[in-house]
Amino acid sequence: MTDSKARILLVEDDSFISGMYNTKLSGLGYQVTVVEDGETAWETLQKDPLPDLVLLDIVLPKKDGFEILESARKEERTKNLPIILLTNLGQKPDVERGVQLGADDYIIKAHYTPTEVVAKITKLLASKKKEQSS
Repeated sequence: MTDSKARILLVEDDSFISGMYNTKLSGLGYQVTVVEDGETAWETLQKDPLPDLVLLDIVLPKKDGFEILESARKEERTKNLPIILLTNLGQKPDVERGVQLGADDYIIKAHYTPTEVVAKITKLLASKKKEQSS
């Protein structure tokens, strides 16, 4: 059972991938907002309501995912926002950089099925919700 009110910001410039995740997450009751570049993603994070989770690609037009993650962790408003990097960058330095910058998870697209990614999203949202209620 998912929290159907959970809002997910999906930042992905590949329309096939964003469409696939949008369909899958929306079908589970999540409210999904899709943006295709880093600048729009950052602008979205400056407005209310804040999403409950960000699914963030790294290689993006205008502003990359690392920049967004780094900026988000510096701001009071977004410093605890769950952010999952969902990317094709699988090199160790990229993964380490993502973790150092404060990603809650680092998912290499080629290594996980959409179903596995959604399971990680659901688990992270549930654990964040538990933290807030305790």
